Amino acid sequence: MQKKIILRDDEMPRQWYNLVPDIPNGLQPPLDPETKEPMGPEKLSAVFPMGLLEQEMSQESFIDIPEEVLDIYKIWRPAPLVRAFNLEKALGTKAKIFFKNEGISPVGSHKANSAVPQAYYNMKEGVRRLATETGAGQWGSALSFATSKFGLDCKVYMVRVSFKQKPYRKSMMQTFGAEIVASPSEDTRTGRKILAEFPDTPGSLGIAISEALEDASSREDTKYALGSVLNHVCIHQSIIGLEAKKQMEIAGEYPDVIIGCCGGGSNFAGIAAPYIPDYLEGKKIKFLGVEPSSCPTLTMGKLAYDFGDVAQTTPLLYMYTLGHDFIPPGIHAGGLRYHGMSPIISALVRENIIEPLKVHQLECFEAGVLFAKTEGIIPAPETCHAIRAAILEATRNPDEPRTILFNFSGHGLIDMASYDKYFAGELHDYDYPEEEIARSMANLPKI
Repeated sequence: MQKKIILRDDEMPRQWYNLVPDIPNGLQPPLDPETKEPMGPEKLSAVFPMGLLEQEMSQESFIDIPEEVLDIYKIWRPAPLVRAFNLEKALGTKAKIFFKNEGISPVGSHKANSAVPQAYYNMKEGVRRLATETGAGQWGSALSFATSKFGLDCKVYMVRVSFKQKPYRKSMMQTFGAEIVASPSEDTRTGRKILAEFPDTPGSLGIAISEALEDASSREDTKYALGSVLNHVCIHQSIIGLEAKKQMEIAGEYPDVIIGCCGGGSNFAGIAAPYIPDYLEGKKIKFLGVEPSSCPTLTMGKLAYDFGDVAQTTPLLYMYTLGHDFIPPGIHAGGLRYHGMSPIISALVRENIIEPLKVHQLECFEAGVLFAKTEGIIPAPETCHAIRAAILEATRNPDEPRTILFNFSGHGLIDMASYDKYFAGELHDYDYPEEEIARSMANLPKI
């Protein structure tokens, strides 16, 4: 059995897969926050290009990938599928563990899979500048890379705690020509208001989204770009699972368990979605979505309509949520600190297709260190959550020869400050208090 399976350029999928038409009992539509009525693309076109809105609302199962996007994808795609032989040996398990290595992208994570088409569709419609938010910095880095490829300017509002924790993410974004500020910032009304009331706030993705949306809506040359949650982002990420299916077939294997970490849901949707039709046709697959105990959206949140941001400017999305007022602790898996979950992932949890799992920070870093020692790649703190779940599955019954596939969503080479704190004993586990979650969810919109 070979260590890694790499497809040729001409074997890369030429279409994205859209799971939405295949979801049992469907998705609830986004609602206009003012009228509480279903929201069409016309109103959203103020902040999104129509090319992406068409994908967001699409009922087509497959969507062609533009040639210009494929050309840039070829910088790092197709991405390898790797057998974790050494990890299996260290665990003493008969399980076969495979991972899809999305850490080889120019920015070190899966985020570029959606950043490139988002920049492309905006460029095609004459947009000259994009505004966005970023948590850990992976999405901001990816959009900075993508806008540089299509000649667009980029403004990134980076969650304050990550802005301080991850200075080299800022350097990466600047290398690709982006402007970055810590959120909440003095650059928007929303940011100034929050800073006046909470000057020491660590920030949140909900706040950063509010700032980026305010920025985009205040300028005619600017649109907004979102790195997760929305349908079109999950559609773009499906290239991960589509490639993995081809590679697993070459390996002569089929996954019994598919795992991904969950923040907004895009990387897990990317690897899992192309396998959902097989599941619906009777194939036995366990889908495991892993989140931090400190931001337990799927395991402790509520399925309800909620805003995607603190300032309550987004459409209302039907999703698992901890409440748009939720301010997470400054954990080091910054990309998993969002209060809401993709409507697609939320619907699959609702239908008991995806099983959510929450894990603690320290056990995830322990898993990441073991993975680095055995497989030679240092994972991002977010990715450590998926690795921890893969280890749990592989050792639950070590004599059972199951096949496990997880998405290695990004490397951790720009996250070593987090590892420093782990090795220094400065990190600790944190269960978000139920009473605090209840307080946050008390302000959910009344629908």
